[in-house]
Amino acid sequence: MELYQLKTFVAIAKEGSLTRAAERVFTSAPAVSAQLKALEDELGVKLFDRTPRGMVPTEAGHSLLEEAERTLASAMRMRSAAEQLRGAAQGVVRFGTVVDPVSLKLGEVLVKLAERHPQVTLQLTQGLSFETLAGVQRGDLDCAYVLSDSEQSEGLELQRLRVVDLAVVLPLPVAAAQPDLSLDALVNLPWVGTPTSCILRVHLEKLFASAGREYQQGRTADGESAIRSMVASGMGAGLMRLDQAEQGARNGELAIWNGWRSHTWLCWIAPFDGKRAVSVDAVRGAVMEAWA
Repeated sequence: MELYQLKTFVAIAKEGSLTRAAERVFTSAPAVSAQLKALEDELGVKLFDRTPRGMVPTEAGHSLLEEAERTLASAMRMRSAAEQLRGAAQGVVRFGTVVDPVSLKLGEVLVKLAERHPQVTLQLTQGLSFETLAGVQRGDLDCAYVLSDSEQSEGLELQRLRVVDLAVVLPLPVAAAQPDLSLDALVNLPWVGTPTSCILRVHLEKLFASAGREYQQGRTADGESAIRSMVASGMGAGLMRLDQAEQGARNGELAIWNGWRSHTWLCWIAPFDGKRAVSVDAVRGAVMEAWA
């Protein structure tokens, strides 16, 4: 069997669709279907059932998926080891980014990387900061941008790039009806929160703690664009980056409550064990230069 067949197998399992899997591995749906059939013939088992919900792994597919992922991870480690022996920066670097990111200067990073290390390619994956951090720790990602309050993280290199201010936002009718809204009244409003894996949730809980209250999970949004939309529609108060809050206020979507501010940091993280690939160090250099 070939590694590209295993990549296709994993892509179908992740996407549940031949078309989306084809986009993930940069080929056509017929090619993905052919690769899957060839792999099933080689292994002598059926890996997926075609259902109205899409491609669903069979029992054999579930059992072999973990083996396929381990094999691909081993191949990636072998490539990285070879890169280090050659001293050359090349290959794909899996780069995690935060959803609804602040200006990440990715364009500048890509330009500098292309100028100095044209054989290094970034594969970008978006997610919430805590999930992205966990992905780097597990080895699913090679490096990432995250929002974090920490100055350091065990086993990781953490570089702070810029401070990110946070603010409370209100639906316009609430702000108009209560122009002198107190902290006690604020925490009694309906709220649009975020998952526990989001750094905004940490600061929301701190806000409630400052009022002697405990935040109770209610309506939940999975990113700042969703928070902004839900607050604008009157579903409750929310917590956002100040730059996004100011943009929403300028557009007449929401109001900023001026009784509270907090901040976190945009950081770049990567494993710091002395064994990471030369290509990751190349990306680090481009990131630090872009933010210099």
